[in-house]
Amino acid sequence: MIYPRTREAVFLARPNRFVAEVELDEKRETVHVKNTGRCRELLLPGARVILAAGEGSGRRTAWDLVTVWKPGLGWVNIDSQAPNQVVREWLERGGIPGLTRIRPEYSYGASRVDFCLERGEKRILLEVKGCTLERDGMGWFPDAPTLRGAKHLRELAAARREGWDCILAFVIALPGVRQVLPNRETDPDFDRALEEAERAGVEVLHLPCAVGPDFLEILD
Repeated sequence: MIYPRTREAVFLARPNRFVAEVELDEKRETVHVKNTGRCRELLLPGARVILAAGEGSGRRTAWDLVTVWKPGLGWVNIDSQAPNQVVREWLERGGIPGLTRIRPEYSYGASRVDFCLERGEKRILLEVKGCTLERDGMGWFPDAPTLRGAKHLRELAAARREGWDCILAFVIALPGVRQVLPNRETDPDFDRALEEAERAGVEVLHLPCAVGPDFLEILD
């Protein structure tokens, strides 16, 4: 995926999880943060950030903060909507061979799963998680407690026991990082749910990405 209109700015502060203050064209500007996670190791005063032009009517901000420069690593994409988009692009170019249909936002039980994939008569549930936390060359998920994340994993485990093929895909929006581990110190329940899902037969994919200031793409 490519952001069509971007600008570089300097991060100043994050008053709450939805907005940030940046310096753009030597002026202080309020922008939307497209990630409700903590991003504490990324959004530091003085950090270089990339803003994408906001879309949609009724917005209070003109820009979305989507990418952050992490010294020693490179550009990190923190746009929480990007993982699903790049997975869709990856699937459409044959990331999982033989698919005959890709159905996003599939209703299963009381929830929505990111994708239902069809390969002939077989149906596959695919849930996507974006990883933005890096330590010592390794990706970690999540960077903040996520009740929703653990719930999704337990739903996949239940679906697997009912006969579905199920996949959890970690989109690694960090350059050069190839694996994600559960961040049990931050969210032990997610760690337990991931273990339960893997025991039930849920497949876990680690999808490294090429990351730039204005693009994100899963590597083939």
